[in-house]
Amino acid sequence: MRTVRIDILRLLVAFLVIVCGACGGDAIQAFRQGAGKPLVILYDNDVHCATEGYVALSRLREAISDTAWVAVTSSGDFLQGGVAGAVSRGQYIADIMSAVGYDAVTLGNHEFDYGIPRMKQLIRSAALPVTCVNLHDIEGDSTVYAPYIMKKYGDKHIAFVGVVTPSTLYSEAYAFYSDGDSLRYDLCDRNVYEKVQQAVDAARKEGADYVVVLSHLGEEATPQNVDSHGLVAATTGIDAVLDGHTHSVVECCKVRNGEGKMIPVTQTGTKCANIGKLHISVEGKVTAHLIPSTAFPPADEGVRDKVQQVVDSVKTMMSAVTERRIGYTPFPVEILDSMGRQRVRYAETNAGDIVTDALRAYTGADMAIVNGGDIRSGIVTGEITVGDVIEMLPYSNPVAVVEVTGKELQELLSVCCQEVPKASGDFPQVSGMRFSLGDGLKKEVSDLSVLDTLSGDYVPIDITKRYTLATIEYAITGGGLHGRLRNVPCMKDYDVTDTDVVIWFLEEVLHGTLPLRYATVQGRINNKSVIY
Repeated sequence: MRTVRIDILRLLVAFLVIVCGACGGDAIQAFRQGAGKPLVILYDNDVHCATEGYVALSRLREAISDTAWVAVTSSGDFLQGGVAGAVSRGQYIADIMSAVGYDAVTLGNHEFDYGIPRMKQLIRSAALPVTCVNLHDIEGDSTVYAPYIMKKYGDKHIAFVGVVTPSTLYSEAYAFYSDGDSLRYDLCDRNVYEKVQQAVDAARKEGADYVVVLSHLGEEATPQNVDSHGLVAATTGIDAVLDGHTHSVVECCKVRNGEGKMIPVTQTGTKCANIGKLHISVEGKVTAHLIPSTAFPPADEGVRDKVQQVVDSVKTMMSAVTERRIGYTPFPVEILDSMGRQRVRYAETNAGDIVTDALRAYTGADMAIVNGGDIRSGIVTGEITVGDVIEMLPYSNPVAVVEVTGKELQELLSVCCQEVPKASGDFPQVSGMRFSLGDGLKKEVSDLSVLDTLSGDYVPIDITKRYTLATIEYAITGGGLHGRLRNVPCMKDYDVTDTDVVIWFLEEVLHGTLPLRYATVQGRINNKSVIY
């Protein structure tokens, strides 16, 4: 049984056909061939393994496919960030996206999490049409993927140009180097805008009527001074930018391009909370809208489409791993504030306290630290399953211990806290230490002290003393914590992940129940610019 929404749209099509019929048989034929039909580009970004979002996307496409040409695109960060990606190293998401059938996608920084060989394998298995102007193979002196993809809808040619944030070269640095520690791939951070302009010009020369950029740049400038708004301002010939990376909810922001024209930039948020709908009318007007995914509930039994079937199959396979009960929490484990913002990226959270305590307990290190961006989800009050922990720590980062001086630690904290009160994925969650953070423009770290495990008291840090610090491999080989731990001595690598360690901590140390001391934050970070 079709939904009422789809039936209404199809009645509208019938009405339009009748109207065309009143104008003569030629009008009917023209309508059937697509003349006079608008183009709708459905888009997602930063889905991060929210599998049900693909079902909503598929159902929306079905609902409007009789009245418009429909394209489906993604602006990156799909292979990792949730349970489905973590337990299959991206394969389950590749299977689902293959079922959806995308017209064009670009890469996000988290596509590189498993390394470039694995990324390529998954993209091939899903037959994803990837465009990316700035992923360069140094050895082959060529771009890895096409700088643009041309598609024809009715009598119009649309070019999709893809671009990924060059900060990925630093945040996922390990993915870009060969075994000999030489740079194998580059993201061309010095001339990203120029490469996009070259692709736009080439597409226009080939006959593109419209050029749509699939951007994983975000609205916030990177250290390389590259962002989606800057891209528009530095270029001409782009009709719209479908953005990603910063998880912003932007229905339509107009930015002036190099010729003074106002170009729409839009972004859906994350986890498929919204589906983007870019509408190009018959007259050429370009508008963007966001549609909540909740507007498309699961279909009735018996009419589940291919995408729903694949998602159901993935859920069944995941359940064998994720449903095991490992504990109970009498309070919520939180990463968000009361406004729904990522508190874990600008202040202490009980989720961060639990994760770092687990790392310190497992390794026996003096202290522990992880970047807030590693912790992606909270846990609701009640039973805790393996799946809950994987959802909280989906990147399954290996654990390591490094050695730092007190001075190096203080400098690390100062750098990682500079964005407060603005959210940053590098904001530290800590264990075995506590410090204060000033509320001035420059966030000074003061009163840094270290836990004396024998007395249970905190003592002032000795800037000359060497301490052991438990963390995740991403902070050593990637860009976590602003890459400040890359050159410090690594004492030990563990053959376990942060996910494994938290499960061990819940079962073996806490004996299955989170104690009430974790119900609130423990005062490890005295952040004077944040109201607790």
